[in-house]
Amino acid sequence: MTLSRRGVLGLAGAIGSAGALGAAGRSESTGTTGTTGTTGHARTAGAGAATGAAGRVRTGFDRLAADGYAALAGEKVGVVTNPTGITADARHLVDVLHADERVDLVAVFGPEHGFRGTAQAGGSEGASLDPATGLPVYDTYGRSGQQLADVFAAAGIDTVLFDIQDVGARFYTYIWTLYDCMRAAALAGKAVVVLDRPNPVGGRRAAGPVLERPYASFVGREPIALAHGMTAAELARLFNGEFLTDRPVRLRTVPLSGWRRESFFGETGLPWMPPSPNMPTPDTALAYAGTCLFEGTNLSEGRGTTTPFEVVGAEGIDRRWAEAANALGLPGVWFREAYFTPSFSKHEGKVCGGVRLIVHDRDAFDPVRAGIGLLITARRVWSGFGWRADHWIDRLTGSDRVRTLVEAGADVDEVVGDWAVGLARFGAVREKYLLYP
Repeated sequence: MTLSRRGVLGLAGAIGSAGALGAAGRSESTGTTGTTGTTGHARTAGAGAATGAAGRVRTGFDRLAADGYAALAGEKVGVVTNPTGITADARHLVDVLHADERVDLVAVFGPEHGFRGTAQAGGSEGASLDPATGLPVYDTYGRSGQQLADVFAAAGIDTVLFDIQDVGARFYTYIWTLYDCMRAAALAGKAVVVLDRPNPVGGRRAAGPVLERPYASFVGREPIALAHGMTAAELARLFNGEFLTDRPVRLRTVPLSGWRRESFFGETGLPWMPPSPNMPTPDTALAYAGTCLFEGTNLSEGRGTTTPFEVVGAEGIDRRWAEAANALGLPGVWFREAYFTPSFSKHEGKVCGGVRLIVHDRDAFDPVRAGIGLLITARRVWSGFGWRADHWIDRLTGSDRVRTLVEAGADVDEVVGDWAVGLARFGAVREKYLLYP
């Protein structure tokens, strides 16, 4: 397939147009949820295959395909995806859908990092033609509301199909791409179908502060917990039921089967594909909700190393930080003195001292509590500690409360206790939209 000159001009016009934010609403769930899976006690972190699982988890895409793509029958489909949109045998769903005569796939939409996943944080790949299928690839990054609705209209689609692996943290932007696509689809009169994938860090509970609306941004559009403990389909249901009620979107979700909330990614039997360049393994995702807070400081969060978000540090830090962090007695994690040289991003080419997180009990580990503990101890032991000048930490945490409490000398329990009431309220709302046992 190739684009005509008119098609190319339409694509460029849609991508270049500006607009205002819209909204969306009511949800409809399809499919059933499975109950197979494993539980564990002091399970260790790891990205390997399932150990003792009763059966392989089936993703929303696998279940959609098994049903003969009935949910897409008669629809012109545009898919929002990236390298994580793969089948159980690691084929990309765009290639599979394009080759199947039962599906009329007419467009692909790329999020942050792009459809092929080549762009670094804060970037995308732009508009293009997919060389494998000839399909037009539209760039959604930085577009929302009417501007994104115009892109959907130019693509000539009836249904927006969403299939991207999330990692369970509010500031990972793919869930807000989903949110923006739901708003835009409602404005454009399109339906949305969300194909679910596991939360790789489990989903037993939510953790961390709940965002306050004055601090909303693309790393947090709406008031959800920092570690939300939900899947993409569950979040879509919550978005539609709580935040997009002024303009309902026609939403369908295709749930997982065989996944339980206590399961980590290594227990699913599914292949891992890095959702973004600095998310190489499920172990990275396990630490991310806590150590990504260091994006709001002058310390490196490990970008430009082989273990991003598992190491944190800066020039001039020594073993005293690891000693101070271990003295907190945080559950499920040890901190090891570490040294590394980032190849890009903060402190590029410079030897940094810091800590490496070693999660020895995933069930007990709370990444947000660990991140707070590391912020507090870094500030105590290193005189060079500083926040980013733009107070990015407030966007990441969802208010100025964490920053001001840490500056006031609060301990870990005081900081974590400060968000307890808001977290409990979110937990009660969250329960209404959960799909899995």
